[in-house]
Amino acid sequence: MGKYQGMSPFGIYDIAGNAREWCWNRTQEKHLTLGGSWNDPHYMFHMPYARSSFDRTAGNGFRCMKCMSPESCPDRAAAPLPQADIRDYSKEQPVSDEIFQIYKGLFSYDKTELDPVIESSDEASPFWIKEKITFNAAYGNERVIAYLFLPKNSKPPYQTVVYFPGAEAVNLLSSENLRESYYDFMVKSGRAVLFPIYKSTFERYDGFEVPPSTANAWRTQMIYWYKDLARSIDYLETRSDIDEDKIAFYGGSMGAMVGAVLVALEKRIQASIFYVGGFSLMTLTKEAPEVDQINFAPRIIIPTLMLNGRYDFLFPFETSQLPMYRFLGTPEEHKVHKVYESGHWVPINEEIKETLDWLDRYLGPVKR
Repeated sequence: MGKYQGMSPFGIYDIAGNAREWCWNRTQEKHLTLGGSWNDPHYMFHMPYARSSFDRTAGNGFRCMKCMSPESCPDRAAAPLPQADIRDYSKEQPVSDEIFQIYKGLFSYDKTELDPVIESSDEASPFWIKEKITFNAAYGNERVIAYLFLPKNSKPPYQTVVYFPGAEAVNLLSSENLRESYYDFMVKSGRAVLFPIYKSTFERYDGFEVPPSTANAWRTQMIYWYKDLARSIDYLETRSDIDEDKIAFYGGSMGAMVGAVLVALEKRIQASIFYVGGFSLMTLTKEAPEVDQINFAPRIIIPTLMLNGRYDFLFPFETSQLPMYRFLGTPEEHKVHKVYESGHWVPINEEIKETLDWLDRYLGPVKR
């Protein structure tokens, strides 16, 4: 496999390729593995990943090297990862209902004409029809792009899952060849999947960075993303082949993180699935309380499934996943946190099984 070497955002050198590689760098009592592997999301090639030094997970590897000169191996290449200033949610509380209503008002928008256009329709797949659709955004003079995948093995009106991708969507500049793993098993189950191209992702990229540079940038982006989600559901309501009473949200990684805000606001969603996400540990998000997850998660009351890896370095089990689960306002009997012996991923067979079981339970089985 080819390799790409460069400086990561954390000041460490990494090499991307087939296997993530053990590094000399430590964080707390663990060693870093960098570069991503064949079973990691795309963006993990430049994100840190820490495991016990005795971990032998598939996808781990190592690379031997020799420095040609002292200058070619700077000290920071082997330095411990600096401990970031992270949030402690055990010491925080959400805002009152009165203050939350003020925050909620920031996301309001005028339901002007959508002017939807089906730009193309592709029936090449034996499993679905892929429609590329555009419609007016709720801001500026922009058009939202969305892909609607309609199953061929069931009849309308279709249950629909609205997808929000991970941070790779900010790095990839085209949505023309969306990875089938985003949606294939849900469409094959007889459900439609709507994949909006949210502002600043794929070909709508406009320079926004993850993580954001300022609290103001994060606040602005979250408002854009909610409006794109809401307008996408506005569009679904115009279609006679969609069951507007059976809409679910699926967010992966970053999509699961922001889902804690978006799902609290969008009352037309009946069930949600958060895949390898959690509360953000960035203190930056605390500086924008109007879009802070801790203020929104308690207002989520719909059935919610969380799928996580116990050793996730981006959304750690104790400090990120558990706080999100505990703060969810969903009644205990309708929220589930499934944890696997993995990192920033869940075994694919488990992801498929648990997701489809959840949709069957709360949207109803699909007749195929």
